[in-house]
Amino acid sequence: MKIYQVEELVGITKKNIRFYEEEGLLNPERNPENGYREYSLADVGQLQKIKLLRKLSVPIEEIRLLQKGKMNFSQAMNQQISYLEKQQESAQLMKDLCSKMKDEIVDFSQINAETYLEEMYEMETKGTKFVDIEKEDINRKKKTGSVISAIVFFLLILVPMIFAMVDVLHSKGSKNIVWIFVGIILVTGTALLIVLIQRIKEIERGEEYDARKY
Repeated sequence: MKIYQVEELVGITKKNIRFYEEEGLLNPERNPENGYREYSLADVGQLQKIKLLRKLSVPIEEIRLLQKGKMNFSQAMNQQISYLEKQQESAQLMKDLCSKMKDEIVDFSQINAETYLEEMYEMETKGTKFVDIEKEDINRKKKTGSVISAIVFFLLILVPMIFAMVDVLHSKGSKNIVWIFVGIILVTGTALLIVLIQRIKEIERGEEYDARKY
């Protein structure tokens, strides 16, 4: 089957399917005639397993070891349970810190950030995980860049179309041509919006960024 069919079946974007292939987690056969990838039901099954484990935050490297039989599944799950317990402990510590700040600080202008950052640093040395601001900033930048690119691309199509429609109307040309232009603008705008929404969802998933941590 084709990649778009796999995308629909598993609910993983084409970009992430390619990413898992690059990571060696998926190896679809290629059609000898045209060189295109041909995905099997076994490949779909592998992707479903990958999706399941990634949703549980299992690292890419551990999935690779599981596939190669170099890691026991029970061992992998025990490691993940331990990881999630630490995450839970981190969340509780962050909650406690927020409560402490709420009790100690009346107004934003009164925050002594350096003191609390030092406290957070001490907590991090003991294993507490705070929000990855680098990831958040990168994702925000990617989203903004995607929106700006879509708007610029749409304007590059829209402006010439408007001039063309005005020219047709001034020359008393067929109004059918104007409606064709309008149709092209609407179709292009809709397609861009769909692509933009998919891109933003892809950025929010952040699988490629997350994988670099392992």
